Amino acid sequence: MNGTSHTQGALSLFVTGTDTEIGKTFVSSALLRGFVREGLQAAAMKPIAAGAFELNGVLHNEDADQLDAASNVLLPPAIRTPYLLKEPAAPHIAAALEHVTFDLAHIVECHAQAVQRANIVVVEGVGGFRVPLTATQDTADLAIALNLPVVLVVGMRLGCISHALLTAEAIAARGLTLAGWVANRIDPDMTFPDENIASIREHLAHAYDAPLLGIVPHLSPASPDLAAQRLDINQLLQTLRHAQR
Repeated sequence: MNGTSHTQGALSLFVTGTDTEIGKTFVSSALLRGFVREGLQAAAMKPIAAGAFELNGVLHNEDADQLDAASNVLLPPAIRTPYLLKEPAAPHIAAALEHVTFDLAHIVECHAQAVQRANIVVVEGVGGFRVPLTATQDTADLAIALNLPVVLVVGMRLGCISHALLTAEAIAARGLTLAGWVANRIDPDMTFPDENIASIREHLAHAYDAPLLGIVPHLSPASPDLAAQRLDINQLLQTLRHAQR
């Protein structure tokens, strides 16, 4: 299952995280800026977003807007975010409140349209890798339905080693390729960050041949352009092209 569901020539990847609020959107934006810097037409999808606000009569989501700002190809909102929910809650809770049922096939169809409009599409998941979407499906099922290589964002804080290894194990157990991981320094006061990164790096390289794509420092204010400079975009592109064959 290491193939991809997109049009030949167009690349795509699925970005997941060790938890919520660990900088998944920020790293996705940095990846997009990196791809743009490499001369690619880059677009973003945030298939499910919970927490929307109205601006000039149009529903917006902060994460989706950030992804758009980092892209140089803007997808129609209905393709970029097929499911935009108002309540800032876990997706299955927000969906139940708004009487919405997630249809993974619809998201796959939107993705098929997205890859026809760009050279590369970054698909950002929601929360961690196994956030429930329905009574029987979770975000992992969405990654399987899209059948894309996965980039794991590890929020560097106490407990991150176990979170990283558990998530990588869950990705591999579903037959998906872990294309690499990004260490995101979300806690500037974390003790022994380098040792933690080295430990995760060793484990993920040994077990899954998944490289560390970069270490993103704690940036204030957050700058996707600066973060992109810390990422090995070319190595990731090589992996994605190999996975597409």
